[in-house]
Amino acid sequence: MKNNEEFLSNLKSITLLIVEDTKEIREELAFFLESKVKILYAAQNGKEGLELYKKYKPDIVISDIRMPQLDGIKMCKEIKSYNKDAKIILTTAYNESNYFLEAIKIHINDYLIKPIDLNELFDILCELSKGIILEKFNYEVLNTLQQYKDIVDERSIVSKTDINGIITYVNKPFEEISGYKKEELIGKPHSIIRHKTMKSETFKDMWETILSKKSWHGVVKNRKKNGSYYIVDSIIKPILDVNGNIIEFIALRNDITELEESKEFFKYQNEKNISNLKESIRKEKLYREAVDKANIIIRLSRDMKFLYVNEAFCEISGYSKLELIGEAYDKIRDKRISYDEYIKHVEEVRECLYRDEFYKGEITNQKKDGSLFFCKYMLFPIKDAKGEICEYLSIRHDITEIKSLHKELEDTQREIIYKLGEVGETRSKETGNHVKRVAEYSKLLAEKAGLNNEEINTLFTASPMHDIGKVGIPDTILNKPGKLDAKEWVVMQTHSEIGYNILKTSTRPILKAAAIISYTHHEKWDGSGYPRGLKGEDIHIFGRITAIADVFDALGSDRCYKKAWPLEDILLLITKESGKHFDPNLVELFMTNLEGFLAIRDLYKD
Repeated sequence: MKNNEEFLSNLKSITLLIVEDTKEIREELAFFLESKVKILYAAQNGKEGLELYKKYKPDIVISDIRMPQLDGIKMCKEIKSYNKDAKIILTTAYNESNYFLEAIKIHINDYLIKPIDLNELFDILCELSKGIILEKFNYEVLNTLQQYKDIVDERSIVSKTDINGIITYVNKPFEEISGYKKEELIGKPHSIIRHKTMKSETFKDMWETILSKKSWHGVVKNRKKNGSYYIVDSIIKPILDVNGNIIEFIALRNDITELEESKEFFKYQNEKNISNLKESIRKEKLYREAVDKANIIIRLSRDMKFLYVNEAFCEISGYSKLELIGEAYDKIRDKRISYDEYIKHVEEVRECLYRDEFYKGEITNQKKDGSLFFCKYMLFPIKDAKGEICEYLSIRHDITEIKSLHKELEDTQREIIYKLGEVGETRSKETGNHVKRVAEYSKLLAEKAGLNNEEINTLFTASPMHDIGKVGIPDTILNKPGKLDAKEWVVMQTHSEIGYNILKTSTRPILKAAAIISYTHHEKWDGSGYPRGLKGEDIHIFGRITAIADVFDALGSDRCYKKAWPLEDILLLITKESGKHFDPNLVELFMTNLEGFLAIRDLYKD
């Protein structure tokens, strides 16, 4: 009898059904096998045995032949019609050739004559269980590979050619992006989609590489059927037979047309806004050297540990494969986000994957050196044979360069707005740092008030233009060293509406926000402000926030008509005006977080 640990381990993973009408034999087999298998079921006739098989689908069936209600041969035929791969051992006390022939016809795995030799039965079960375990393993592997193939075939642009470059297969995404039907492409050379701007040296390098049995990776511009173009990040791999001979080529591509066009757009926009020639040259060099990272692939376990990372991911993250495999994904988390926020986001993504086939979004990660990189990504759940998620596959594209260019454009735009804001302040002989402080104060107060990131950034960028309307106020009033008389004060109050009228027709979100701020930052919570006498929450939150920021900074600064107030007096006034001039909730947040506002004041001193 086999007693190898591997055989015993295999058998312990098996479920077994005994069908035997003789009680003593049934109980003897159950006693002998129950501790050796995972689960054991027992039936006393063929009908009961068939019902148990259909209900539990055991891995192996041991059955007598002559039984009441439904004999063993008929039961086995029913089982085989239900599952042609069912593993069955027949036992009988009758050594008759017709039973052997019937057993052979229905592909019974083994046949034992009673009385049963338990050692022989055990050896047969060990061999069968080994095969079953291998079959299950192979099925799991094939199932997982099929899912990988389906994901690639669904999300990537795939084609195959013979060794002469003649197209033998294209998938649906290939048809969609090229505009050609499959029938128009099969049998044609790949040059059918070659764009005239592509250099012949690129294709020469490609063919030399793949004919040397190596993979080729590069960016290719192709021509659509309608004459337009698309740009793809491509990997072409030679497929070899068992003798190492090339039998075909397979190409996987990702559409990066928008990515490339965005890079060119941002590059153009940035150069248009930068006047410093030296800086332009430096950035141009960065643009030439920047290479878009596509086909960045990682696999994660259910508990969010790295199972696999490709070279592209290692290159962008700065980590080696050895430093990542087996480590928690948290290792590359953007540390600006709290761990609790990170876990919350992970759970939200998991819930989405249980409902949908994939999750799509943008993500920020931290490199080994502590800097950040940004990716657009799609996350797919990989399921086992039971349909349960066993791991996650992430396909990413590096958008760090685009993010950086976008940030530079935002910074340039913000600087222009600062300069516009400073126009009004300069005419009233106030410093440019006033608008910077107001912007920073407004941003901090907006964060504390719970505004979302888009609102915070819009307010931060737009608030420097709160007094842009002062460009329409005469210098005699704007720079009067003493107190304004009643008529002068009426004129001065018009700056809110002047600023609003300058900006209100813009379709740009930031300038629209600046119009609102100009119009509302002199309104008061109790309705006694100007220009419209709005009250409470009828005043836009941007105006309510900027009002506190503006007054706090104005009272603490020297003006042509006054000296800077001491901090204690400023805080006393703001507290006193809570519920009158200012939103009381915002005043409470301001006072609670005073240390942060004072830090901003000290950082941007005049």
